[in-house]
Amino acid sequence: MIEAHALTKRYGDTTAVDTGGHAGAGGGPVPASRRSWAPDLARGAVLLGIALANVGLYLHGTEMGPGLRPVDGSPLDRTLDFVVTLLVSDRSRPMFALLFGFGLVTMARRLGESGTELRRRRSVLLRRQLLLIAFGGVHAALLFEGDILGIYGVTGLVLLLLINRRPRVLVAWGTVSLVLLAVVYAIIALAPEFSAEPSEYLASAVERLSVWVLGVVGGTALMIVLAPMLVGVAMARAGLLDRPWEHVPLLRRLAVLGSLVGVAGSLPYAVVVARVWEPGTVTSGALAAVHAVTGTAMGVAYVCLFALWAARLHERRAPRRGAPAVLAAVGERSLTCYLLQSMILAPLLSPWGLGLGEGMGTATAYGIAFAVWLFTVAVAWSLAVSGRRGPFEVLLRRLTYGPRPAAPVPVAVAG
Repeated sequence: MIEAHALTKRYGDTTAVDTGGHAGAGGGPVPASRRSWAPDLARGAVLLGIALANVGLYLHGTEMGPGLRPVDGSPLDRTLDFVVTLLVSDRSRPMFALLFGFGLVTMARRLGESGTELRRRRSVLLRRQLLLIAFGGVHAALLFEGDILGIYGVTGLVLLLLINRRPRVLVAWGTVSLVLLAVVYAIIALAPEFSAEPSEYLASAVERLSVWVLGVVGGTALMIVLAPMLVGVAMARAGLLDRPWEHVPLLRRLAVLGSLVGVAGSLPYAVVVARVWEPGTVTSGALAAVHAVTGTAMGVAYVCLFALWAARLHERRAPRRGAPAVLAAVGERSLTCYLLQSMILAPLLSPWGLGLGEGMGTATAYGIAFAVWLFTVAVAWSLAVSGRRGPFEVLLRRLTYGPRPAAPVPVAVAG
């Protein structure tokens, strides 16, 4: 949060820029040619992290240890558990939350630039958060209790109250958020046990929805994703993702500092999760808390690295094609790709589905998660090639803005 304060102090509330956000004038989608590379590249990559982090929640039928990893894992399982804990777990979520905060500022800015009246702007922003909550509830009930859309939607409502506040206010709220996050993770580490879903689908749906509601209420009250969202607000104000080529030295410093803090903060807990070191419960809880808090720094570092990549693409005047375009296509359709992960993993691994997650090692689970992410990449790219948006992006936009007004019919004038 010190760096977030430096960003907002240095650049202030810079709003007169054209950014690659979610909505164009009047709520229409922004053409790919006008979108910023940085957020789309970061969103596309973070979905791999989310798949790797979430797949372990589908495993069942074995005793779980720190980090909710099976205690009887093979050497390969434990090696990959170490790597995923060090670089991915509790790093993908703050990275996605940062991009969410950035996107909310971008959306509000575009609505203002399009001339939308204040009342409608507020209505659209509020409706979008409520719809994300609804999407999250359906996602949890049907497939995955670990849904993130709900808590992002509710925390987004809080963010709307803070989005135009002074930097010192954002720093204060962010600091409180990180402290509460540390407390939450310390408590979770003291009682890591959890029960598998029932094998009967309707019973599992009730349980998933109940767990989701408790998670959304508790997670919002404890502000576990607010800090990275506020960093996203600061980065949007500074134009770091919209015009990264103007801020390369700062992005490099943030990337290096965030990486050092993130790795140093996660390393002890990664050793514990890999079961190389088995400290007492209190020590394990403290290490889990440090791991979670430093995840925000690592999330910032990752986003800055993708911004630096985007700056290089801009300097080379690279067309929107090749590997960057494929990854950006996933980022442009992040909601669809996120939900598609659950549509595949849940029926495949859950007890109420094929139940393949029973007794599965984490190495196999990570391999499946990677394969699923690759499938979503293929889906996103096929949609991009055909010039289509993701179906869930289209649905969310239609419900947020309403149907687009029909173009006026030209009237022939007799000469």
